[in-house]
Amino acid sequence: MPAAGRAVRSNIFSPNRNKKSIKEKGERTMKKKLTAGLLVTAMTAVLVTGCGDSSKSSGSAEKENYTIGIEQFAEHGSLDNCREGFLQGLEDEGIKEGDNLTVEYKNAAADMGTAGQISDSFVSDKVDLICAIATPTAQSAYNAAMDSQIPVVYTAVTDPVAAELADEEGTPVGEVTGTSDKLPVEEQLKMIREMLPDAKKIGIMYTTSEANSVSAIAEYKELVGKYDFELVEKGITATADVSLAADDLLSQVDCITNLTDNTVVASLPTILEKANSKKIPVFGSEIEQVKIGCLAAEGIDYIALGRQTGKMAAQVLKGEKKASEMNFELITEPGFYVNTKVAENLGISVPETLSADAVESFDEITE
Repeated sequence: MPAAGRAVRSNIFSPNRNKKSIKEKGERTMKKKLTAGLLVTAMTAVLVTGCGDSSKSSGSAEKENYTIGIEQFAEHGSLDNCREGFLQGLEDEGIKEGDNLTVEYKNAAADMGTAGQISDSFVSDKVDLICAIATPTAQSAYNAAMDSQIPVVYTAVTDPVAAELADEEGTPVGEVTGTSDKLPVEEQLKMIREMLPDAKKIGIMYTTSEANSVSAIAEYKELVGKYDFELVEKGITATADVSLAADDLLSQVDCITNLTDNTVVASLPTILEKANSKKIPVFGSEIEQVKIGCLAAEGIDYIALGRQTGKMAAQVLKGEKKASEMNFELITEPGFYVNTKVAENLGISVPETLSADAVESFDEITE
């Protein structure tokens, strides 16, 4: 506008104005009035436009429609429940798939290379937000999106600090936040001791490249002695290792306790089949694992966890908060879940002190 203003003014003011006739002066007066009117109109338009841009840049204006990418590391019950709960949480806040929300869903099939490709594709698509389900996808999504400023909201990340998504205070390292499914390790050990008073050795299989599992193993090592257990761990690097690792582990232990390890959970039916043939109980880490054949678990509700995450994502999408302004959250009180059919098959009695407080019990094994 300043350049245009100078151009108009140079047409109005003539260096030879004293030589102009009365007629010319009249014409000049009319031009002044016309030009002044045009300037007022132009300035008003600039002010209105400027206010609109300011609102957008401040993040206070909501979009009418959103596009998000959901990246899930593997296909299994707990992560599926997270995704279901996440969409419920968004809907609770008025963001509904099919109405004002477009969802791009992709599954990495427990492959880190695929996870990286999915993350890159969401960044290329310039989605409004990435929901990353499980630790490996949360890490790949943030690494891909950090320079684009696309926010990442994760769920089912056991230890965001160990995964380098937050600092020791829980503060995000960038535009990334979400919810943790940190295992209630001490509650799990206490429950196993009550159910198996004579057990000595607990086995755990885990993926050595999953930060969430490495973190959980460290906590188990710290606490097993308190409950008079010895820990036998077996690390794997890929799904192909599960069968032989299960055989080796089952030959050494009295029971197995399962983590939220994505590779292991995806192969849980194989582990359960081998364990059942030896009458060795397998304890789960959440409700879906108990449904399909684990004896019991002190775990969390992954639909509730996903729902909590969806509400956080809604705040980011609406511009109410930046992801970097929100510390990660977690569900602090686990619940006891038990499969009485599995207990019957193994000849194990569930103590009344536990069964009375069960959040849910199952009398059949689902496929």
